[in-house]
Amino acid sequence: MESTLDTHRKARSINLDDGKYGTIAEIGAGQETARWFFQVGGAAGTIAKAMSAYDMTFSDSIYGSCKRYVSRERLQAMLQHEYRLVNERLQEKRGDTSAFFAFANTVATHSYVRQQAGHGWLGIRFQTQPGEEASQIDVHVCLRGQESLQDQETLGILGVNLIYGALYLHETPEALIRSLLDQLSHELLEIDMIDFSGPAFAGIDNRLMALRLVQYGLSSAAMFQADGKVVQPADALYKKAVLVERSRFRPPTHLNMNLLDSAHAAFCKEPDVNPDDVIVLSEMTLHNLVEGEEIDVEDYLHRADILCALGKHVMISDCGAFYRLAEYLFRYTRQPVGVVLGVPTLQQVFDEKYYQSLEGGILESFGRMFRNDLRLYVGPALGKSGDLVTVHNLDIPAHLVHLYRHLLENGYIRELTDIRREYLAIFSHAVLEKIRQGDAGWVDMVPDAVADIIRSKHLFQCEG
Repeated sequence: MESTLDTHRKARSINLDDGKYGTIAEIGAGQETARWFFQVGGAAGTIAKAMSAYDMTFSDSIYGSCKRYVSRERLQAMLQHEYRLVNERLQEKRGDTSAFFAFANTVATHSYVRQQAGHGWLGIRFQTQPGEEASQIDVHVCLRGQESLQDQETLGILGVNLIYGALYLHETPEALIRSLLDQLSHELLEIDMIDFSGPAFAGIDNRLMALRLVQYGLSSAAMFQADGKVVQPADALYKKAVLVERSRFRPPTHLNMNLLDSAHAAFCKEPDVNPDDVIVLSEMTLHNLVEGEEIDVEDYLHRADILCALGKHVMISDCGAFYRLAEYLFRYTRQPVGVVLGVPTLQQVFDEKYYQSLEGGILESFGRMFRNDLRLYVGPALGKSGDLVTVHNLDIPAHLVHLYRHLLENGYIRELTDIRREYLAIFSHAVLEKIRQGDAGWVDMVPDAVADIIRSKHLFQCEG
């Protein structure tokens, strides 16, 4: 079946499929998904039960208590409970002919009182054929409607898209992800986390799916942990001070790690930073992942493998400009944010050609970047004659010197002074070239852990 069907036809095609049968449970935004199946007719052929437990006491009595009702914890409890009931009550009657499913969501729509945008969790636990072990998809959505009714309509369509995608597009997860926006738009929602599990997705790497969310425009950024598990950015960044290093990491070098370690030590010494509440991110933008016009998936996963082996949280974003990265991070935390970079990148930050799309140019970009508690931790570089270029002698266009001095003197730009000079001549592209040429000299340009994983997994065409 085609993923381009409209919502009405998707819901009706599911209703008319005798081989699919399940339940829909929704909390917090009305029976918006279930409504579609009843509205198009034939729901008796698909829906065993539709329900909503709005009252917290009722909800807890069914699914057990939890700290937050709009949470992945609550979603998991709902899916587990509802899927178990479908199997217990219908296995004998329909188990040989029906693939069972349980869809659930728990959502808070736009709040006028708290002036908060809506968000929620949606998921489906399902069989691809009768008697099979269940697979599952978990999704987190940020709703962008200006009123609750608009969010409810978005949620209903998204729910139908997810059910349809799970039942009919599970063999092509990329197509499934794209289909989630059918009949919707980026202005209405953002999907910043999707997690596939179970036998239907045995060969799926969720780190790649995180990349696809950003690549297909469903999200500005996505995150995963060192163990490869995807995480919701809002949960990961909540009340955290954030230190982020942007690089190609192709591969991570001694300089990358030295810059990050030095910045981390300085960041944790700040009087307004609690070291126990710091999260460190290795961030790659789509701009650093594209080869020609396509993303080199294998190369991306090589970089992800290495960063995960180093124990890093990884963020993939489409935030090309640093002010966009800052705005994204400050959506989720009010704690300080530090950005790690070298002098060459800082010089690019002051290149006005990157801000031609902004009405206020570079001043607008800096206003948006530094209006919250952000500071840049900047390491030196080697000049053409071998001299050291630092934040104090960096060549800045004359008409921007006063702006630069303002940022430097007020602590928005902070110097990293303990970067090892011998590391400044190490560049990722040179390391990559040596690896591919079989030049063993690359080993001395990266941390031992990086060299070990490149050789053991034969990454970047390394022959061992």
